[in-house]
Amino acid sequence: MVEANVVAPALEAHSVRRAFGAVQAVISASLTVPPGSVTALIGPNGCGKTTLMLMLAGLLRPDAGTIAIAGRDPHVDGPAARSHVGWMPDILGTWDSLTCAETLTTFGRAYGAAPQEAKDRAFALLERVHLAEYAAQPARVLSRGQKQRLSLARALVHNPSVLILDEPASGLDPRSRVELRELVRELAAEGAAVLISSHVLSELDEMVDDAVFMSKGVTLGDSADALVAAARQRWRVTGRPGADLHAALSTLSRDWSPALEGDASQALVQVTDEDDAADLLATLVGDGARISAFGPVGSALEQVYLTMEEERR
Repeated sequence: MVEANVVAPALEAHSVRRAFGAVQAVISASLTVPPGSVTALIGPNGCGKTTLMLMLAGLLRPDAGTIAIAGRDPHVDGPAARSHVGWMPDILGTWDSLTCAETLTTFGRAYGAAPQEAKDRAFALLERVHLAEYAAQPARVLSRGQKQRLSLARALVHNPSVLILDEPASGLDPRSRVELRELVRELAAEGAAVLISSHVLSELDEMVDDAVFMSKGVTLGDSADALVAAARQRWRVTGRPGADLHAALSTLSRDWSPALEGDASQALVQVTDEDDAADLLATLVGDGARISAFGPVGSALEQVYLTMEEERR
């Protein structure tokens, strides 16, 4: 029998820990990111996401645990490991005297590119992140969102196989957020392994292939397990003005509650899956309810995250 080829993770961490004095920033974190995929790292402020990302990028040494970037330990074979990583922090640091093109060219040279190669790469990346018109402008004149795009370009100067993006959508306008989503998916399609964090989970729903949830310095397990645990989802049902959905739902064997901001024409109901939701909608319409909207409350990632947080309380 011929065994199927197993694709090794491009980025992986096992039981990683890091403290700052008496503060345990990361207690136990494990994750894997395969090539050609986008994984979200999700958790509230202060849960240890940025500290974990710094360790994964080889910029901070863990107190315990193991990290491998393209099979290399960043703290044993640092230069080789970091040559595979593109790191985008949540805030771009700039040199006021350098233009956008010069900033990228400088980083390209630092990664060993020849002068002309670094210059050509810089202009190609500025076009890719829609900043070509600012090539000759100093980075200090850029808006917050434009600096985020320059920061992403800077992370790509050496064509890394692993991308670690910390809040890349912060400060971006709606159009730029769509462009970011498309670019991240393009990079994954080209074979990159992408780990991305964001506070706005709805932005990640259409971008990521998998998710790792983190709380109080601990990663909470595979998202697949969380999705099973979150099978009972909250959906919002909205009727036409004057509709009494509360009365209609009270006659059914359903777990439901009033919507906080609505009247009797709105309610929150629990469904087990999409088929169950379709059955409920058919029943309500069949009983004469005039429904104008029916769908999940929040994004799928929000549903899973809230469920996991409730289980840990």
